[in-house]
Amino acid sequence: MSAAPAPIPVTVLTGFLGAGKTTLLNRLLRDTGGRRYAVIVNEYGEIGIDGALVIGAEEELYELNNGCVCCKLRGDLVRIVSGLVRRPDRFDGILIETSGLADPAPIIQTFSLDDLLRQHTRVDSVVCVADGRYLDTQLRGAPEASAQLAQADLVLLNKADLADEGQLQQAEQAVLQLNPGAELRRSAYGDLPLKDLLDRGAFDRARLTVVAPRLAPGAPPGALSAAYGAVSAAQHSPGLCSVSLRFTEPLDRSRFLPWLQQLVQERGADLLRAKGILDFAGDGRRFVFQAVHMTVDSGPDRAWAESEPRESRLVFIGRGLDAAELRAELAHCLADVAEVAS
Repeated sequence: MSAAPAPIPVTVLTGFLGAGKTTLLNRLLRDTGGRRYAVIVNEYGEIGIDGALVIGAEEELYELNNGCVCCKLRGDLVRIVSGLVRRPDRFDGILIETSGLADPAPIIQTFSLDDLLRQHTRVDSVVCVADGRYLDTQLRGAPEASAQLAQADLVLLNKADLADEGQLQQAEQAVLQLNPGAELRRSAYGDLPLKDLLDRGAFDRARLTVVAPRLAPGAPPGALSAAYGAVSAAQHSPGLCSVSLRFTEPLDRSRFLPWLQQLVQERGADLLRAKGILDFAGDGRRFVFQAVHMTVDSGPDRAWAESEPRESRLVFIGRGLDAAELRAELAHCLADVAEVAS
């Protein structure tokens, strides 16, 4: 019997209005290296313009107009992708350009919750294109820009050729405050190598990376060995913040997993993105999880390498998160606390 075909990777291109998503999409389609991509373009307005500006995809371009694919048009998205995966001439990838007002989270969830899509596709990466000149202003006035950045694994500060160094540094600081785990690159006209934009595997648990939080200046010596771990919280856009936690003490699996499930059930609507690499007591392998709203993907990963510290690192991005509360709740999931309780 022949092996089942590998899931088709899906790349979501997001970013606020005018950031340069279609320019980046054209950049990708000019240099596919012989691979075939289906392209789905979503525009908020009733009349589609971006689709007419996409090059090289005349026969495999699908337009979703008059609403956002994250809400009103999700059924259309499922219908189109279901048809694509049933075709005998399989694609090497699917590229989705969202509208400038879309929240990427429901799109990601669609590929996790639909049975057919979950079997035949995989979300590979969420790339957010941001305008290097105006990002700081957009974050303060448009909640959509914050949500788009929060869920990206790669952020392109586009139009870098039109911005001065001060604007770019201010934009970079804003991104790192909001999403400290994202890879951040400068670009002009989306001019990054194809290998840096596609097949990133950023949503693959086996390739998940979590940046360790930094201690605040002046932290006392030995702070990282504290049972409560290190915590950093940053807020830039109104109501949206990121919380990074690190624990050097092992966590108890039987306490952490129910806590995580309760967290996404009770606060999932406001939890845009969460991910972590965990050290469970008595387990020689890393445990990895990531969540988008109320959808959680978790499981054991590779064995801990001798060269890496055995510690737990977690990042939460959402609305109204309380860093002290999260830290205290996770402190009750530590293995030594569980032993005392028993």
